[in-house]
Amino acid sequence: MEPVTGTGREGHGRPARRGGRIVGARDEDGTMPLQNRVMPTGEIAADPGRGLMMGNRGCLHGRGRQLGASRWRSQAWICCVLEWRGRQRDPMPPGRWTALFFLDEATALAAGHRPCGYCRRPDFLGFAEAWREARRLDRRPAARDMDAVLHRERVGRLRRQRTHRAPAGELPDGVMIRAGGEAGLWLAGRAWPWSFGGYGAPARVSGPGAVEVLTPPSTVAAIAAGYRPLVHPSALTAPWLAGQAPPGVRAYA
Repeated sequence: MEPVTGTGREGHGRPARRGGRIVGARDEDGTMPLQNRVMPTGEIAADPGRGLMMGNRGCLHGRGRQLGASRWRSQAWICCVLEWRGRQRDPMPPGRWTALFFLDEATALAAGHRPCGYCRRPDFLGFAEAWREARRLDRRPAARDMDAVLHRERVGRLRRQRTHRAPAGELPDGVMIRAGGEAGLWLAGRAWPWSFGGYGAPARVSGPGAVEVLTPPSTVAAIAAGYRPLVHPSALTAPWLAGQAPPGVRAYA
């Protein structure tokens, strides 16, 4: 599927950057952002923080660029690069697709998306190979096979995100958990609180028990088998990391 580029708001053109961060339309001209920013819970909100990755789940919007009630018809939920060969596209063309934006790949994976096989071919193949390794399959799975499994794991009968529980110490870096009622990135033995603008100061998870995991089980298994999600630079600000990504994740260049 061809990736869509654009500002993710009412209008067209390349996003403005301030201090190395992509800023939303409200920061520049006071217009309201579209409802196309995805949270680790899979919910889609309107927020000026554009994030570092894009993707889609098919066409979710109708007239007036408003999202409808049905947001789970397509099983192909993908995560794309933000820009592709300089192309510019309307983020919500009528009847075609709805461009969604993510803080980083860890956010997209938690929401139930997977790497795009078109604009992120090497990452798609790496994810599929890690999926094969985790499940001990004879051959690398096709996109539609992974999509079918992910769809069962990410959405319940009431159209709410499915989660599962696991001991925090057994989780690989790069998955999302819910601790203290907040979504956070599990990285270097700590939870980094998530927001549309980046990650907050990390905190240890209290207690030895299991935590709620937002990232689908099959994606967690693929990460544990060697797939390395891209994480926002704000997750690498702790002094002991010195700006370097731990082995289990990748940082944006």
